[in-house]
Amino acid sequence: MKFLCVNAGSSSLKFQLFEMPEEKVLISGYIEKIGLEDSFWTTKVNGEKFKSAKYLKDHNDAVQVLLDELLEHKVVESLDEIKGVGHRVVHGAEKYKDSVLITDEVIQDIVDMTKFATLHHPGNLAGIKALKEVLPNVPMVAVYDTAFHQTMPKENYMYPVPYEWYLKYGVRKYGFHGTSHKYITTVMKEKLGRDDVNLIICHIGSGASISAIKDGKCFDTTMGLTPLDGLMMGTRSGSIDPSILEYVCKESGETIADVTNALNKKSGLLGVSGFSDSRDVENAAESGDERAILALNMYNDRVAKYIADYYIELGGKVDAIVMTAGVGENGIAARAEILKRLAPLGIKLDEKANSEIASYKDKQEGIISAKSSKIDVWVVPTNEELMIIKDTYKIVTEK
Repeated sequence: MKFLCVNAGSSSLKFQLFEMPEEKVLISGYIEKIGLEDSFWTTKVNGEKFKSAKYLKDHNDAVQVLLDELLEHKVVESLDEIKGVGHRVVHGAEKYKDSVLITDEVIQDIVDMTKFATLHHPGNLAGIKALKEVLPNVPMVAVYDTAFHQTMPKENYMYPVPYEWYLKYGVRKYGFHGTSHKYITTVMKEKLGRDDVNLIICHIGSGASISAIKDGKCFDTTMGLTPLDGLMMGTRSGSIDPSILEYVCKESGETIADVTNALNKKSGLLGVSGFSDSRDVENAAESGDERAILALNMYNDRVAKYIADYYIELGGKVDAIVMTAGVGENGIAARAEILKRLAPLGIKLDEKANSEIASYKDKQEGIISAKSSKIDVWVVPTNEELMIIKDTYKIVTEK
């Protein structure tokens, strides 16, 4: 059975077609700059890449490209072979604690919850509506970034602000990257041979979040009402003194929206070093760039601090620390620096094992901590698309 995974952004659309239940990827693609004159896309089939370009005025055009690619590369003979579509949706608020079949009510809720995810929901909705138009009889599933984190206890998701803000406006921590944290939790349950695992999962890359997993469920996470909270990231500030916003507005004459945009798109590694990609920051640091060195130290310090914080939250009972996503999977130097900062917790690095694991090396996963380390530290590649499709397959075949 063939199932389609779709992740639609404001001007982009990523897709993968899976053969299920074998979990085999038949084709993947990334359509970029939707709505701009220089729209283009890249498709990958059997390890071979194909690039094309033409003006795509909206997501309907992008979806047509997606379907044309499936047919052109003969991964399907007919669109009738597609038995389900899984859509990434960023925010499910408190209502959605798991993935759900998309109905008119679900679509209206996505519209209503756009206030929580103004950057992401318009694209998510556009992808859903465009595919529903061309595949009206195919069941579709919404897979929420926030759903996995809805098991957090109230003391961990509430903010110390006026309680009426929670009651009236839904102000609380929701968490994001949920499909990644859920996928890694599922993999680690299999590796450790039980469901009641205690983990600290570090999804660290351009976007970054850490979660504490207690007895196999999310207990705490770093992102908050929006993805801006928590760790320093590629272009996001992470947690800062909130009074900075008012101060900068008064000093600069900018609006709250201007300053919030700067915190989302001009801060983090980019704001401190001038580079948003950690690889560029590392290269600059190696050449002696002081701001790049400062940015890396700030980034690694914050990751280590949250790991230590969650170690305490879990009562020191941690089965494994897991590094995943761009930096977690490939940042050999970053992993070493983070673990060095965790030495007081009895965590020790195996330098050789660490140097051998990355997506561009023969070995992509494994343990990078020394045998004498108090806690095992794993590198495990994430696969959010597979998690989306596993949920979609389960819901569609059980309905």
